[in-house]
Parts: sequence; structure tokens; C-alpha cells
Amino acid sequence: MQSNFDRRRINGPEESFPPVYDHEEEAESSWKPGQSRQGRAAGDIRPIFLKAGLISQANGSAYIETEHTKIACAVYGPRQSKTTVYNENGRLNVEVKFAPFSCTRRRAPIRDAEDRSLAVQIQQALLPAVRLELLPKSTIDIFLTVIENDGIEGCIASGSVAASAALADAGIEMLGLVMACSASTVGEEIWLDPTAQEAQNASGSLIVAGMPALGTLTNVWQSGRLAPIRVLQVSSVHATDDRILRAHINHSQGMEACQERFVDIHTIVAQALLDNAHNT
Repeated sequence: MQSNFDRRRINGPEESFPPVYDHEEEAESSWKPGQSRQGRAAGDIRPIFLKAGLISQANGSAYIETEHTKIACAVYGPRQSKTTVYNENGRLNVEVKFAPFSCTRRRAPIRDAEDRSLAVQIQQALLPAVRLELLPKSTIDIFLTVIENDGIEGCIASGSVAASAALADAGIEMLGLVMACSASTVGEEIWLDPTAQEAQNASGSLIVAGMPALGTLTNVWQSGRLAPIRVLQVSSVHATDDRILRAHINHSQGMEACQERFVDIHTIVAQALLDNAHNT
């Protein structure tokens, strides 16, 4: 044994055990279909911590934390576009990157399809709010780094809120702050702001983004069995088959529940921006 000892290396212990995290124990909790939500009510969202102006090198920045979802956002610009073609409206570029340690399985440092999908959803949520017509031949770059991931739905919603706060911190003129909230249909209930484990148990998920100051929606993203159906189509369905009618009701209730939370989230973002303005 002594002959195999290498003095040039730090020899680790003979036995090792993987770390156990608290949220992994919660994910393996004994929840069964039909039971109520554990930990919080169906209409409650996770506590939000938001801080603006953390990155001094950026024109605007924000950090958002909702329990096990942590995202840092930096905004650079507006700056002159490198393209030679003149454009009356500016460009809004969004890039999302996951830290290698952000997920339960280590992620590769290169961008993949999931990163681009999140960037597209956040960009569509922000585009109607930013007044790009005032920035001809200019580019605004938004970089989001997911430090900890607890569900794609939460990353899109929290990323949209952080990006909107960072744009406001950069002094870029907008029609209003963009808020976002997610919802999932689990059994007969609609759970707001689902975690990764809760989203896996859901039959459908919905993410709504909008400007509560103007009462308008900027982006709606949904997946699973949560198809929007017109009232005329619902009336033609046989009474024995109520699955389509229930999907329509779930979709409408999810939209309304998310929009009701816009006011609460908007208050947190506005207070964070006000505190940052007083500190500077």
C-alpha cells in the first residue's frame, strides 16, 4: 500500500458519499395525484428577492431569486449596431446561459437548444415594452445567467422579470415594466409558480407575461394539455365529453390567476428600482 502512495497528489479519502440537498429531499416527498399542494397554497407564488444595479460594468443589471431559482441579468447598450444596413428600429438581443452547476446534472458550457428557446421566450415578452423606434441603428444586448435552475417555467418567468428590471436600471425607455408568472394544471387544481418537480406532475403548463401598468399581455407560452378553445367551439361539444371544456376553463383560470399576481410582482420590482435609485 505504501508503494502506491503518490506524494505529488492530494490523496482523497478511501470512501466518499454524494452530497444531499434539502430541495432534493423535498422533490422526493410522498405526493400523490389528488392530494393538495404541499408547502404552500395553490395560488401562492414563491417569495421573490430582487436587487438592481449589482454589476457595475453593465449599463443596467438585476439579480432575482425565488427560492431555488437564481438568475443574474446584465444589459449593455444601447450602442451602435455593427451591421451596415440602416434600420429605423433598434435590435434587442437576448442570450441565456446556464451555469455548469445550475442543474442536478452538470451542463456543458456550450449553448444548446434549451438556451435558445428560453432566450426567444424572454425576447418576445420584452419586445412590445421596449421603445426600439427611438433607437435607430442601435443594439441592446441582454445576458442572463441561470445560477440555479428549478424548472424551465420558473426560469422564463423570473428571467423576464429580471430582464425588465435591468432594462429600467439601464435607463432605457419602455412603455411599462414586464411581469411574468407561470401556472400548471395538477389534477383539478391550478398551481402558480410551479417548481421543477411540480411541473413534472402537471398535465399542462402556462407562462403569461404582460405590462400590468397598461393592462396588456406581451407573451403567452403553454405546453401540455392546456389548449385554448373558443366559446363557439366549446358549445358544439357533446355533454358527455367534458375534457375540452375543462381545458378551456383551466386555460382561462390560469391566465386570470397569473395576471392577478402581476400586481404583487410589479410592486416588488418597482420598490427594488426605487431603492437602487436612492442608493446611487
